[in-house]
Amino acid sequence: MDHGTPMHGHETGGLAETLLPALALLLAAGTYLLLARRARSRNPARGWKPARTAGFLTGIVLLAVALLPPLAPFAQDDFRGHMAQHMLIGMYAPLALVLAAPLTLLLRTLPAARGRQLTAVLHSPPARLVARPVVALLLSTGSLAVLYFTPLHHAVMSTPDAHWLLHAHFLLSGCLFAYVIAGPDPAPSRPGVRARLVYLGVAIAAHAVISQLMYGGFWVDIHAPIDQVQAGAEIMYYGGDIAELLLAAALVATWRPDHRRAASREAVAPRDVSAPV
Repeated sequence: MDHGTPMHGHETGGLAETLLPALALLLAAGTYLLLARRARSRNPARGWKPARTAGFLTGIVLLAVALLPPLAPFAQDDFRGHMAQHMLIGMYAPLALVLAAPLTLLLRTLPAARGRQLTAVLHSPPARLVARPVVALLLSTGSLAVLYFTPLHHAVMSTPDAHWLLHAHFLLSGCLFAYVIAGPDPAPSRPGVRARLVYLGVAIAAHAVISQLMYGGFWVDIHAPIDQVQAGAEIMYYGGDIAELLLAAALVATWRPDHRRAASREAVAPRDVSAPV
């Protein structure tokens, strides 16, 4: 841990580093809105839930806050800003985007042949492997230990291209974990709710341990002043707790065990009544 020097002093890259992410976010938002409109026009009775559209747009806004000024320039030279970016890109925005059910929207609006291709990809062995909770947990939470307890963080932050790759990793791994735990989209490898709660509990505990070690300065390899590292650890601790509680609420909202069991009992009741004792 560095005791007095900023993480790095590279330039922001000028107007391109603001325009390119802004255009990408606008393109993503416009594409989702177009697909939602197509879904409503194809099946007016079924439509598309406005709450899902609002969720996707919320995720885009959160990404904009993280990737555009004033937070983005601040995050390049201050670890507190970096951690705020990490929370927005890796936890809050993914939850909002995943709850918008983008895969379901694609399946409703793609031509039938393309829809079957997408379904085949989702059921392929590589997709099943990546969508396992343990893999999602390692990619989203386990990678934090590698990032902050090795020289990787300083190397990544010293190179603009690597910094953008880190943003991509935060976003994709965060979306994967939110999708596996509480996503409304189909996931062939998703276990039951109780098992997913266990994985979420492990993620909460891991975030707490990493942030506490960071706050105490144990094993961390972060080139930033101590006060910045400790403040970043607090952002990770409290911000991570809130994000994971929101994810837990989204997961519990999908839990309908009593309805399924009641339906199952009704389905087998006639046979059970006539069965010999």
